[in-house]
Amino acid sequence: MLQQISDEGQKLPQAERRNFLKNGLLLAGSAMAGGTIGGKVSAADENLPPNVPAWTRSLGQGVLTNPYGKPSRFESNIKRRAVPWLTADRFASISFTPLAELDGIITPSSLVFERYHGGIPDIDPDDHRLMIHGKVDRPIILTVDDLRRFPSTSMIRFLECPANGGMEWRAAQMDALQFTHGMLSCCEWTGVLLSTILQEVGLQKDAAWVLAEGADGAHMSRSIPLEKALDDALVVYAQNGEPLRPEQGYPIRLFNPGWEGNTSVKWLRRLEVGDKAWYHREETSKYTDLLADGRARKFSFLQECNSVVTFPCPEKPLRDKGRYEVEGLAWSGSGKIKRVDVSFDGGVNWRAAKLKGLILPKALTRFGLEWDWDGSPAMIQSRAVDETGYVQPTFTQLRAARGMSSIYHRNAIHTWRLQADGKVSNVQIS
Repeated sequence: MLQQISDEGQKLPQAERRNFLKNGLLLAGSAMAGGTIGGKVSAADENLPPNVPAWTRSLGQGVLTNPYGKPSRFESNIKRRAVPWLTADRFASISFTPLAELDGIITPSSLVFERYHGGIPDIDPDDHRLMIHGKVDRPIILTVDDLRRFPSTSMIRFLECPANGGMEWRAAQMDALQFTHGMLSCCEWTGVLLSTILQEVGLQKDAAWVLAEGADGAHMSRSIPLEKALDDALVVYAQNGEPLRPEQGYPIRLFNPGWEGNTSVKWLRRLEVGDKAWYHREETSKYTDLLADGRARKFSFLQECNSVVTFPCPEKPLRDKGRYEVEGLAWSGSGKIKRVDVSFDGGVNWRAAKLKGLILPKALTRFGLEWDWDGSPAMIQSRAVDETGYVQPTFTQLRAARGMSSIYHRNAIHTWRLQADGKVSNVQIS
């Protein structure tokens, strides 16, 4: 599935950069004159310069008005959303991260997508235990406080459901970035390396797999190869600097960086070491990839290299002609993102984007590219390459390898159709 990549970069002359600033200042000037920005009418009212805004004429709220901070009331539209027809009920359901509304690479804990198999258990951490048994020399039962006595590790990594974008496998359906890619988040995770715990209990010679089981009503469980358990698997108790949220596995969860999210079992209650995989429900009837020849691809743990343009997108259309920075996210379960290219003509021509900010292994990576929009329709795509050399495939390539019956690991190049009026819709091209 590898494609040839051009090494031609894109540098803007200094004069063009000055024009970018000039255009921005012109827009700002129109705001002061009561002009129009982004389709919104800015009347020359008392809060606009050169007047003194009303909120500066009195004292604001005091300390501890909100003991646990919350967003501004003007940002109330930034929230997780669900697709009512997607799952059978709210106990085995999904909500989606609003990717178009986020900046940087860290997803706030309150906006990390949700995926449940039996609802959220209400767990008293004082009563919760983690059992570790099976092919170990010293079976053990740990409290949450016991886990916190081990040396801690923190890492910024993405978390993605393998069904992210699965609704799009056969055809474009959802006109929203939140629903095409929103089962994706990236956080700082803090806990104890599973390898540290397994070293404490001692592994028997024939140990080869670890069964992780949750304390939810579904007893969600997955078989994890010992190689992963001894590599970077983490028993997590904190997320983005605070205790895990209940919907993210409070008080403890397993986290397998770069692997499909369901292996990162939440509300972790048991780790059993064995000599073979268990083949439980969630790794046989679910989370297997049905191939064109009728066989199923099992234990497809890795979340392959992927990317998507986050601006413009259906939630963030273009308002006027002019210069913009096209932005997006790229990620790979195999390591760091090496390169992202952007196309405005459906993949005929590509331009190299700039990777922005932190470039970490198995984490979201931001990219951006300055672009002059003349008002013409466009087909906007992004294509990521990771440090292993893997190139994000087209739909044609992906379907040739996997058929049409899967709903998992849909990492094909995504296309947004930009219309002459600036609106954006979801389409598929080969």
